[in-house]
Amino acid sequence: PTRISHCVVSASCIWFTVSSVLIVCVCLHIQIHTVIIVSVVLRLLVYFFQWATLRIERGAKEKNHPLYKPYSNAIIAKEPTSLEEEIKEIRRSGSNKDLGSTPEFEMSDIFYFARRGVESIMDDEVTKRFSAEELESWNLLTRSNNNFQYISLRLTVLWGLGVLIRYGFLLPLRVTLAFTGVGLLVFLTSLVGLLPNGRMKGFLSEKVHLMCYRICVRALTAIITYHDSENKPKNGGICVANHTSPIDVIILASDGCYAMVGQIHGGLMGVIQRSMVKACPHVWFERSEVKDRHLVAKRLSDHVQDKSKLPILIFPEGTCINNTSVMMFKKGSFEIGATVYPVAIKYDPRFGDAFWNSSKFGMVNYLLRMMSSWAIVCSVWYLPPMSREEGEDAVQFANRVKAAIARQGGLVDLLWDGGLKRAKVKDTFKEEQQKLYSKMLVGTQEDRSRS
Repeated sequence: PTRISHCVVSASCIWFTVSSVLIVCVCLHIQIHTVIIVSVVLRLLVYFFQWATLRIERGAKEKNHPLYKPYSNAIIAKEPTSLEEEIKEIRRSGSNKDLGSTPEFEMSDIFYFARRGVESIMDDEVTKRFSAEELESWNLLTRSNNNFQYISLRLTVLWGLGVLIRYGFLLPLRVTLAFTGVGLLVFLTSLVGLLPNGRMKGFLSEKVHLMCYRICVRALTAIITYHDSENKPKNGGICVANHTSPIDVIILASDGCYAMVGQIHGGLMGVIQRSMVKACPHVWFERSEVKDRHLVAKRLSDHVQDKSKLPILIFPEGTCINNTSVMMFKKGSFEIGATVYPVAIKYDPRFGDAFWNSSKFGMVNYLLRMMSSWAIVCSVWYLPPMSREEGEDAVQFANRVKAAIARQGGLVDLLWDGGLKRAKVKDTFKEEQQKLYSKMLVGTQEDRSRS
C-alpha cells in the first residue's frame, strides 16, 4: 500500500507539473519549439498505423476473412457529363433520328433515369458527407476501423499501450487544460468587462481571448499549420470558413480574435457567452430573433460598418460536414456588402477525426472522443479577400467564395444544402429538376408548337 501511494503521488506530481508548465507557457506567450519532436512522433505514429494495417490484412488473408475496403472517391465510376449530353449519347446509340430536331420522348430515355437512380442508392454523394469517413489505414483507435479484431499478441499489446497512453496520461492532462482554459475565459472576460470602453479594454480583451483559446488548443493537442497569414481577416470584414466541428472556432481564434455570431444558449454555454460579450462585442441573438432575417442582417451590417470592431466569424454551411466536401453556403452573410475573407480548414483524420456527427454524439461525448484521440492535426489557409462584383448577386458571390475554399482545401464542391442532414428536399427543388428533365425529353411548349 505504501508503494502504491507513493506511485500515485509521483504520478500526480508529474501530471500537475506538466499541465502547469503548459499553462504558464501559454499565459506568458512562450513558444516551445517542438517542431522536430512533433514531426518525429507523427512519423512514428504513421509507421505504427501502416504496420497495424498490414498485420490486419495478413491476418484476415490467413483466416480467409473478408475485409471492409473504404472507397476514397466513389463506388461507381461516373463520367462528368451533363444531362443533355448523356441523353443525346443514349439516343445516338439507339436511334438514327436527327439529334438537332425537336426533342421527342423515346423509350431509351428511361435508361438514363434508371441508371442515375441505382447510382444514387449505391453511392449517394450527399448523405455520406454527414458521417465520418473510414480510413484506409488503422490508427489504433477501435472506433475508426471496421476490421478491428484479434489478430496477434503484438498488435493487441500495441493497441493496449495506445489505450494506456491516451486514457491514462493524455486524457487527464487534456481535461485539466480544458477546464483551466474555460475557467480563465469566464473569469478574466468578466473582469475585463468591468473596465470602461477604450483601447485598454480592447487590448486586454484580445490578450485574454488569445491566451484562453490557446490553452484550449493545447487541451486537444492540436497541431495547426497556418498558411498565408498576410491574408488574415481585418477589422470590419467577415471571415467565412468551411465547417467540420465546433473546434473550428478555437482553431481559428487561437491565431487571431474574432467576433462570434450565434444564438444565446442556456447552461454552461450561456455562462460563457454572457461573460465573453462583456469584454468583446460578439453578436448573440435570442431564439426569437434568429428567424428574423432582416434583424440578423441589420445587426451584422451595423457591426461591420464599425471598422474598430473585430471581424465576424461565420460558417455559412450552417452545419458540420465531414471535411471531404463543402456544401451550399447560405446567402445571408454575403448580402451585407462587406469584404469577405475566405478561410479553408483541412483536418488530417489519421490522428483523430474532428468531424462532429451531432445526430449521433452529444457535445460532451464528442469532446471526450477528441481528447482521447492521438492529436488534432490540421492546416488552415487564409485566402485573399474577396468582394462582390458588379452585377453579381449574393448567391453567385457565395458560390464563388465556396469554390475558392474547396479548391484550396482539396475538398469536393457541392451545391446541395447541408440542411438535408435533418430535413427533406424542398418541393421547389424537385419541381426545378422535373422541369429540366421535361425540357430535355419533350422540349418546351414553343418547340412543340413549331413542330
